[in-house]
Amino acid sequence: MVRTLNRLAFVLSVLLIIPIWPAFASDKGYDVPSRISSSECVILLHGFGRTRHAMKKIAGRMEDLGYTVWNEGYASTEKPIAELVPDHLVPAIRWAEEMGAEKIHFVTHSLGGILVRVYLQENSLPPGSRVVMMSPPNRGSQVADWLQPFFLYKWLMGPTGQQLGTSADSVPNNLKPVTADIGVIAGTRSMEPWFSMMLPGQDDGKVSVESTKLEEMNDFLTVKSTHPFIMRAPKVIGQVIYYLQNGRFSR
Repeated sequence: MVRTLNRLAFVLSVLLIIPIWPAFASDKGYDVPSRISSSECVILLHGFGRTRHAMKKIAGRMEDLGYTVWNEGYASTEKPIAELVPDHLVPAIRWAEEMGAEKIHFVTHSLGGILVRVYLQENSLPPGSRVVMMSPPNRGSQVADWLQPFFLYKWLMGPTGQQLGTSADSVPNNLKPVTADIGVIAGTRSMEPWFSMMLPGQDDGKVSVESTKLEEMNDFLTVKSTHPFIMRAPKVIGQVIYYLQNGRFSR
């Protein structure tokens, strides 16, 4: 029992501390010179256990290009997904509408993509709106499967941590295909080999490449980035903006 608790404490310490480590600067960015109208709004949704600061770099790049940007944090570890959507995502949509947005785009990391899918089960976005998901657990994660039984994980990660597994009754696997223009970016580099051993095929340390895919996605791209830092990689930021402007990734 003591050995199990020690192992879990180590895993969770890595899980929680690793986002503050410096990212690998392996991907060169490229210029996306086209400016757009401020009538296009981008709603940024950070991942599980993160804050708005995780999306600060991409928010700044988009603001420089003229987008109206929403980048606010939400209580990802305190509420179930069913409450996060009306409490955080719906107010963001209303804000965009009040700002006069003609297009409302979403750029998400990890859990953020699941929130958008939940919203789109019964709602739609204005014509021309697009969604880019970075490292979304669209089919759940085996890492969540492994951690779910542990009390410390339940205590730290809250109800949402119990909803992101690969079982048939997990939230991601209970969602129907949605009608939206969606591009998915998956990472193929891991700094967490202890988790990668649980994940089939290529992975980013938290989610396998195959698990990020959606039947209804319009385009798909893999990059050499890790799960905690994919939203900060210059190349990824360039690809996100390119997709919002062109409806496909640059190759």
